[in-house]
Amino acid sequence: MSARHDEGLAVFATQADAAGPRLTAEPESGLRSDFQRDRDRIVHSTAFRRLEYKTQVLVNFEGDHYRTRLTHSLEVAQIARTLARALRVEEDLAEAVALAHDLGHSPFGHAGEWALAAALEPFGGFDHNVQTFRVVTRLEQRYALFDGLNLTAVTLESLVKHNGPLATPPPAIAGHGLAAAMQLDLQPPLEAQLAAIADDIAYCNHDVDDGLRAGFFALGDLASLPLVGEIVAEVETAYPGVDRRRLIHEANRRLIDRMVADLVAETQLRLAEVRPRTVQDVREAGRALAGFSAEMTAAVQALRRFLHERMYRHYKVNRMARTARQLVTELVDLLLAAPECLPDRWQARAGEPGSAATADAVRDYVAGMTDRFAVDEHDRLFKLTGFRP
Repeated sequence: MSARHDEGLAVFATQADAAGPRLTAEPESGLRSDFQRDRDRIVHSTAFRRLEYKTQVLVNFEGDHYRTRLTHSLEVAQIARTLARALRVEEDLAEAVALAHDLGHSPFGHAGEWALAAALEPFGGFDHNVQTFRVVTRLEQRYALFDGLNLTAVTLESLVKHNGPLATPPPAIAGHGLAAAMQLDLQPPLEAQLAAIADDIAYCNHDVDDGLRAGFFALGDLASLPLVGEIVAEVETAYPGVDRRRLIHEANRRLIDRMVADLVAETQLRLAEVRPRTVQDVREAGRALAGFSAEMTAAVQALRRFLHERMYRHYKVNRMARTARQLVTELVDLLLAAPECLPDRWQARAGEPGSAATADAVRDYVAGMTDRFAVDEHDRLFKLTGFRP
């Protein structure tokens, strides 16, 4: 019998014994629930380890202390677990979704994703959420009985609905053997909703931290922002003369705490209004039940606009993004035209130059690269050989 940890959960939580089937049936564990096993498989995956060397905003080799996709995912998981515990829903499911949500990201952050999408546009483009699904259902090849991680239907559902219901699911998802069990057109379980907003909380706050440390803006530049300016002012008043690094951390942790507290309070209000009695009631609510208050939503939007203007469009980030787009585009173009340059495993999947089969192999190969491997592979294909298609 599978281990259970359902005691004390709210009636609308996703119960561990209702995790749904796996595509390939497996014996149950006597020590771990299905959601614990899903989480553990994600942590032990190759794709999860590669996140250490994938860009969040600043490339990994810009500095040792800037966030990567791995540290971002860990921060999301911590916040998601806190939210799940506060609202008495399934912590292991929330954590699993948080840890896995970026497994499909390409090297070089959004710049790499945009380059992949443009270069592969004739073959369906590229979407990192769809790629995450491909990673956990196909590309991880570690187990004797199946490809992927063989996650439960509910964990897969929570991953594919990271941005909400899928009215028109992509073929890779719609054609999966558990697609019907995932109820793709309905809202995700509350645990998935919390993991998605934990993603927003984490990246807003760690981008403020990284932006300050990188010198893209100063604490004083945040003064006019709603909530953020208020928190900076109260920290400076409470700790006059304290080291700047401590001020940054103190302001950052208070901002996270305010966002989390607001999210819990607002979600409790929405739950009290809808009164779901089961997880299916959450799915059929017609709207997300986890969310910020209107005031916090406005503050978060203002912070995002600030980060977009002062960090994401900073000339240093623009330079990195331009270089990354060129590098990824050249890799994809070359490999599409010359699939014989792919490593053996990927070449076996490819077809004729420029074919859909080759594009499929190139998409998976390049998307799985870390930043430094992409640079090294580009050097091997261009600098050393001088070969261009």
